[in-house]
Amino acid sequence: MWSMQRSLGNKLTLAAVAISSLSLFSGCPSGASNGGDNTIVIGHYASLSGSEATFGRSTDNGIQLAVEETNDAGGIDGKQIRLITYDDKGESNAAGAAVTRLVTSDNVTAVLGEVQSGLSLAGAPVCQEYKVPMISPSSTNPRVTKVGDMIFRVCFIDSFQGYVCAKFARESAPVKADKIAVLYNQADPYSTGLAEEFKKAFESMGGQVTIQEAYTGGDQDFDPQLRKIRGTNPGMIFIPGYYTDVANIAIQARRLDINVPLLGGDGWDSARLAEIAKENIDGSFYSNHYAQQDPDPRVQNFIAKYDAKYNAKPDGLAALGYDAAMLLFDAMRRSESLSGPHLAKALAATRDFAGVTGTISIDAERNAVKPAVMLQMVKGVPTYLTTIEPPK
Repeated sequence: MWSMQRSLGNKLTLAAVAISSLSLFSGCPSGASNGGDNTIVIGHYASLSGSEATFGRSTDNGIQLAVEETNDAGGIDGKQIRLITYDDKGESNAAGAAVTRLVTSDNVTAVLGEVQSGLSLAGAPVCQEYKVPMISPSSTNPRVTKVGDMIFRVCFIDSFQGYVCAKFARESAPVKADKIAVLYNQADPYSTGLAEEFKKAFESMGGQVTIQEAYTGGDQDFDPQLRKIRGTNPGMIFIPGYYTDVANIAIQARRLDINVPLLGGDGWDSARLAEIAKENIDGSFYSNHYAQQDPDPRVQNFIAKYDAKYNAKPDGLAALGYDAAMLLFDAMRRSESLSGPHLAKALAATRDFAGVTGTISIDAERNAVKPAVMLQMVKGVPTYLTTIEPPK
């Protein structure tokens, strides 16, 4: 999805987490970091703390569930998977340090992460340099996989997500929009990239972007931007941001009697969105990777297993974390060896992988080709509306 870039100053604090706190998966030895003959070590770096911590926690939960299932089924050719997760706190310096530690000290076979595009861009060059495959569960900025041939993702990219939101607004929304205002985070690659892709797609479909206003992530006062937007009388407002900012924008928009639907991308996907925004976000829409209401047995089985383990319903980040890990394990079984180049070759050859978030094929740019869904917030619940396939 997503990106956050903040300065750590001179401090780098990494909290190691595997399964819970600092423990490792049951049944896995806790000796040498390279796992020994009977263990395959994989790494995960994520925002387990910070303003968007639900992203990292959900993703890590999904990965943990995938590892547990794989180990219970006998592992990979008899070898158990051992997961090491580091908290990067949503900060790019810490993300780079975490990946460096995973690759050079923990000697991981592969890396999973990050959610936020800016943090994936911090970690990907390390994996590329050391020839360790990295799979981002949900970084949608196209630049991520352009780092090199060791970098993959299981989510769609922003050019497709922008198209999906534009097509929905013009053709499928309950109230189709001819005019839309855009409010984006100017400091964030995810937000700026998705805003650009949406505008390009929406205008190509005959729509009008009435105004583009910018903010910086973490801002608390959106009154000046919202007043300008209100003056252009849009049918919707496109906000390609993260749930914390979006919730505050929704509250302030309704106070200014801006009652048109809000529209956004997968950065909205958190239970905290409705907790913060409450009724102010109802009736608004966002694109996502899967819907909890999907009757597909793969989806419903995943939801049941996740709920049994964590006593919670999985969001899209959890599903993408699960898919990223399962796709990695599938490639491991097909790979000539677990060396970085061999494993990357197997990942690149992935076609029609049956994931929770859809059937995934990896294209020549190491991006996932897959559909997206559109959800509407109904009494605080993200509710499935439609699926939009990639254009032919």
